[in-house]
Amino acid sequence: MKAIMFAGQGTQFRGMGKELFRLFPTLVSQANSILGYDIAELCTLDPQGLLNKTEFTQPAIFTVNALHYLNLNENQNGTADFYIGHSLGEYNALMAAGAFDFSTGLTLVKKRGQLMSQARDGGMLAVLGTREEQLQALLAELDLRDIVIANYNTPTQLILSGPHQSTLHAFSELEKRGIKVVPLNVQGAFHSHMMQYAQQNFEQFLKDFQFSALHKPVIANVNGQPYEQDRIHTTLSQQLSSPVRWCDSIRYLMACGVDQYHECGERLILSKMVDEITQQCDPMPLAATHERQAWTETSHTEEVVTVTPLLDTELNCSFTSATLGNILFRQTYHVKYAYVCGSMYRGIASKEMVINMARNGMLAFLGAGGLPLDSIRQDVIHIKNAIADKASFGVNFLCNLNHPDAEMDLVRLLVDLGVNHIEASAFVTVTPALVWYRIAGLEQGADGAIKCNHHIMAKLSRPEVADVFLSPAPQRIVDELLTANLITLQQAEWSRKVPMSHAICVEADSGGHTDMGNPTILFPTMKKLCEAKQAHHQYAQPIFVGLAGGIGTPESAAAAFFLGADFILTGSINQCTVESGASDAVKDILQTINVKDTAYAPAGDMFEIGAKIQVLKKGTFFAARANKLYQIYNHFDGIDDIPHGLREQIETHYFKNSLEDIWKGIVKHLMDTQRPQEVEKANALPKYKMCLIFKYYFYYSSQLALQGDPNRRVDYQVHTGPALGAFNQWVKGSDLESWKNRHVHLIAEKLMMDTAAYMQAHIQQLLSPFMHDIVFQPVEA
Repeated sequence: MKAIMFAGQGTQFRGMGKELFRLFPTLVSQANSILGYDIAELCTLDPQGLLNKTEFTQPAIFTVNALHYLNLNENQNGTADFYIGHSLGEYNALMAAGAFDFSTGLTLVKKRGQLMSQARDGGMLAVLGTREEQLQALLAELDLRDIVIANYNTPTQLILSGPHQSTLHAFSELEKRGIKVVPLNVQGAFHSHMMQYAQQNFEQFLKDFQFSALHKPVIANVNGQPYEQDRIHTTLSQQLSSPVRWCDSIRYLMACGVDQYHECGERLILSKMVDEITQQCDPMPLAATHERQAWTETSHTEEVVTVTPLLDTELNCSFTSATLGNILFRQTYHVKYAYVCGSMYRGIASKEMVINMARNGMLAFLGAGGLPLDSIRQDVIHIKNAIADKASFGVNFLCNLNHPDAEMDLVRLLVDLGVNHIEASAFVTVTPALVWYRIAGLEQGADGAIKCNHHIMAKLSRPEVADVFLSPAPQRIVDELLTANLITLQQAEWSRKVPMSHAICVEADSGGHTDMGNPTILFPTMKKLCEAKQAHHQYAQPIFVGLAGGIGTPESAAAAFFLGADFILTGSINQCTVESGASDAVKDILQTINVKDTAYAPAGDMFEIGAKIQVLKKGTFFAARANKLYQIYNHFDGIDDIPHGLREQIETHYFKNSLEDIWKGIVKHLMDTQRPQEVEKANALPKYKMCLIFKYYFYYSSQLALQGDPNRRVDYQVHTGPALGAFNQWVKGSDLESWKNRHVHLIAEKLMMDTAAYMQAHIQQLLSPFMHDIVFQPVEA
């Protein structure tokens, strides 16, 4: 009997597959389309040195293995009684057995490689010439309980996997004992408990795939047994955190009578392993194979802490990236994570950012603030054409109290375009435009319940503002809209039974406009207010309370969820990504900042009342100059009162122009935009004229940053918070250190995965005062 084998990661080399790519041009073209790069160039030339990086290694090996098999099938006999692959090679075995085609297999492997490449702070060691019993005894003697055997390759070739520091210690101690040990060039603890969160994300990804019936048995790494058709999804996801039981797999084939092993590849690594196993091991006894199968169905699952409290009740605590936050939030917004990518003005939260998040099952808001209506229209149309019909996305709705007509125009546009989610920001109360948007989306469902088609997520930092959004629309505004025939009588009635918003986001100290709030004080206050309003009005649907501001690491995200946040919203960390609308020059600065590289400055749109924004300080003078202009504004009654030397300084260094010439440009703009009353007011009130001139500096400094003007870098106005500095330190030394590798969906997935890992790791410490006993019970992930 014959088995065909496929090797996995570690067998890559520059030049592999060289003779194969020209034989299968169609498949190579498919691969290039799926991967977004030239697979033949990567494998044969590797010009950028990427071949040994996990996210590139795995698709490369899968592709070359597949071409080898197809070439074998065309020229010889590619059929076998069994197929088997070592870790990654198992995907080639499944393809050969008919579970999926080449394109599907490569899509799966691409995602697998991406998830595994995000693993950090882990290591692996190859231990040679030592048997399992001896190695286990040594690990116990050294108290290395967090290191596990990840690969049982042969009786005397074992791979250890665990935290980086522990593997360093193990390497040193094993070498002292004369044991041959070789560190592997990986950053993750593959095939160990440290991969459980990659496993969970991969499990979610696999749900979108259906697998065809296997026409020949494929032996699974996780238990050394044939795949069960109805457990392919589960077995593939378990493989990420389960040991590779290669030795047992070959022993199973020996028991089945296999005597021919053909390795499909150029470097016969597996064949050498098989030779050692068949010479030193007996076939797997039939009873043991059944025990192994039963074991894998109960043991290769996520380890969840089960707590035995003082009372005779049980508290089961488990955290995964897909279960953090409120499940109803995820269902309401049709997203896979309780995670939102917040808007950033003037398209910094770009259409590309929104599309990327929507395609990956997450919610993002377009940064419409400061954009003309035509640009917003084009961006929304582009987004809708680029994503699936059911994918969620939203648009920022920035308060414009001075120009209510502009708010109404934006609402008309959003309703016409079918935008069902908006992010309301900078509101101190609800306005007619906001109320119109909300009520215009009310209808009665088939079950008689009121259905809200227009969702408002209100970003706020003051309890009195939250109170307004958590209440029904003000009756005065409802009556005005009814009189104007903008809503129906029935919608007016329904509006009394729903809040203005079913989701508020508590915004602590953050980039851009900020009240410099403390999240541990603000959030509990808002949460209690929400509960009180829900109880008072007896709303039929729950109100979600999220947290934003300062979230850039797993620790800060975990703090939000431990506080009880239904979702988290990130901002600053997304502006330094490939999809961000910020200029490359700004991104180059932002990727280097630390937590103390921001400062507070006056807000340009609310300059006269002294509202604050948080901005980039490193490498710029903007914060200092903006604060100086505010001091001058408070000290003098008009530009003519400013002393000559001071005026010359701000003209020369701040504006690079005379204040009179600046004023002429402002007048032209106001007249062109049909606002002559502003000019009249400024001519009558010198201080108001000074205010408009100083506000121009804020507009101009934003433009300089958006354009990345290299000659005016010191005047860049960049809204950002210390969360980005914390994020930069967290990803330092990883692939995400460079903004050119940062994609918003990868940041979201990594942050949620590592947050879940952090929370799981600390749950015992957090709950220990309330329990006298902890047991670990494996349950189905």
